[in-house]
Amino acid sequence: MEDPYILMLIALAVLAIVDLVVGVSNDAVNFLNSAIGSKAISIRNIMIIASVGVFFGAVSSSGMMEVARKGIFNPNMFVFQDVMYIFMAVMITDILLLDVFNSLGMPTSTTVSIVFELLGSAVVIAMVKISQNDAESVSAIWNYINYNTATDIILGILLSVIVAFTVGAIVQYFSRIIYSFNFESRPTYINSLFGGFAITAITYFIIIKGLKGTQFYDSLKEYLEGNTLQIVAASFVIWSAISYLIIKIFKQNILVIIIGVGTFSLAMAFAGNDLVNFIGVPIAALNSYEAWNISGVSPEVFSMGSLAKKVPSNIWLLLLAGGIMVVTLWTSSKAKSVIETGINLSRQGEGHEKFQPNNLSRVVVRFAMVLNTGINYLFPQKTQDFINAKFEKPVIKLPKDKTFEMPAFDLVRASVNLIMASVLISIATSMKLPLSTTYVTFMVAMGTSLADRAWGRESAVYRVAGVLNVIGGWFLTALIAFIAAGIVAYFINLHIAFIPVLLLLVAFLITKNSMAHRKRAKEVKRKNHIERSELITINGVIEESSDHISGVADRINKLYTNVVDDLANHDLNKLRKTDKHVEKLNEEIDELKDNVFYFIKSLDETSVQASRFYISVLGYLQDAAQSISYISRASFKHVNNNHKNLKKGQLKDLKGINNQLTEILDNVSDVFKSREFDSLNPILIEKRELLKNVSLSVEKQVSRIRTDETSPKNSTLYFSILLETKDLMKALMNLLEIYEEFYLSTK
Repeated sequence: MEDPYILMLIALAVLAIVDLVVGVSNDAVNFLNSAIGSKAISIRNIMIIASVGVFFGAVSSSGMMEVARKGIFNPNMFVFQDVMYIFMAVMITDILLLDVFNSLGMPTSTTVSIVFELLGSAVVIAMVKISQNDAESVSAIWNYINYNTATDIILGILLSVIVAFTVGAIVQYFSRIIYSFNFESRPTYINSLFGGFAITAITYFIIIKGLKGTQFYDSLKEYLEGNTLQIVAASFVIWSAISYLIIKIFKQNILVIIIGVGTFSLAMAFAGNDLVNFIGVPIAALNSYEAWNISGVSPEVFSMGSLAKKVPSNIWLLLLAGGIMVVTLWTSSKAKSVIETGINLSRQGEGHEKFQPNNLSRVVVRFAMVLNTGINYLFPQKTQDFINAKFEKPVIKLPKDKTFEMPAFDLVRASVNLIMASVLISIATSMKLPLSTTYVTFMVAMGTSLADRAWGRESAVYRVAGVLNVIGGWFLTALIAFIAAGIVAYFINLHIAFIPVLLLLVAFLITKNSMAHRKRAKEVKRKNHIERSELITINGVIEESSDHISGVADRINKLYTNVVDDLANHDLNKLRKTDKHVEKLNEEIDELKDNVFYFIKSLDETSVQASRFYISVLGYLQDAAQSISYISRASFKHVNNNHKNLKKGQLKDLKGINNQLTEILDNVSDVFKSREFDSLNPILIEKRELLKNVSLSVEKQVSRIRTDETSPKNSTLYFSILLETKDLMKALMNLLEIYEEFYLSTK
């Protein structure tokens, strides 16, 4: 084809659609977390409100598109061919990077991605041009890069982490002092004034400032900019009065209204600020093509100075992009996993922690504890008691003296999250700065959760570790984006034929990541977490523990067989994979044991005896898992150290034992799947035969050592497998015996 740039535009259009899908999956966390976490509004209504907000935001995002055209590099220093290569490199890298983070369930910044991808690809193309021009040195790179604007953007993004966290913490602290956790009992005038302040802040910064991005702002500019103070004051009075009427006459909770309006505004701010991250580059490419196409000049010499001019975006393209974002919002499973991470790190109560503590998180928590002790000395005890009373979390009384704390976070914190994130993002949008909405919303949420004392002694080290991991991921994003986009730009510049190759790579990796994500999602569904609301009776204990036993029996059965077969084949790679599966099994059982506290807390008075039984079940499951873990690890170590293969006689005995163990474990699994517990006794009889064969195999190996065995390592491994098999069977049989005893006692 004579004009390859048409194909590049088509590719960029397709990539823009994919980037919208991938990007929204990542950024949905920004405006849905607070509403979903507080459960103030139904999921369906939240999605409708957010969808409308996204559409309005898409219309007002036109001004932000300039960042992709001239915010990072000086377009007059590049020719048409250069900028098309830069734009292709940016889009390919962006999709791959965001998809990887989404698949891991980690929120990352689309703004940081696009800024550093533009920077990386532009730097590489500029260096290529400099190397081809003897009159220029490396220092000429600053002529190509718009370093003043780029520096402002990067510093603004970094500063947003500190500002968002600090502002969120301060506002939440004073909001809690005013409201406490018993916000229902606050006087109507306080709720009205809070509603007036919140909605005024939202309407001014979202509606008034948001108009700056639209094409009809000029007709309102003189009135709006000349009467700012009057507009704010009038809005506060009007919204406070409306809030009073909503509370007094319509008997509605004003915080729910604020959360609804805040969700709309944050979705609008997100679309207005972040749409440039997804379609800004393809639109800039389209503008570049239109300017070059009418010039009649060769693409290798046509200067792209026209990109420095202000070009209004096509409203229909913006609405189309908004529509794709909305559809993705409703359908993306990856968005749900990213949302879960944000809610998990900011929830009020204790529970399963997604992140493991590290040395840095421990140091931070210890320092915070020392700092808190020092601050307490500065305030009199009465002041401390007054403040502490405001942060006392209410409990809900249930029959039979059962209580539990408020889930996730309450309406006050959700409102502050939405208000402050909306205001900060909108200020940046009005200043044409592509502030990272991910950074702002995440750090506001972390600041409010810290101020709200959501990070207690039981959870602080895990939450801090999670925050550090997420922030570390953001900075890693910047580095990877810069390097990867530069590499992709270099190869495209080397030869245009690399473009279809890279596009195929994108398609392959996205498909692979999607399949892996679906697989992980299914595994999560199969995981048996203890739900407080389910395990409250003896029948609930039997059902839950039966599922655990059946699942563990199936997995141990498969793992043991794999070890024996892989050991016979001396297959190191398969043994390594088996060892990873064994480690995963142990982690899941450890997780169940970590949740025992919530299980015991959930029991009603008639089934407290079940707690001892359930703890015993988990203990025996852990013993069985540790046995198979030792067998797997010892086998892997043996083969990894290149020791001799087990002898035919040893392998024959092991396979015989494996066949018997397989039959027993199949029966155990069937019994617990079907809940036919009367069939447990025959399994106990089969176990005696297996243990007898294990003992016989031990004796045969002793005889071999006395006659023809020459490998001490083989003997060590063989004895270890036999003895751990014995321990494995004992753990399973003890499990069956206590289960039979408990089941019979409940009949």
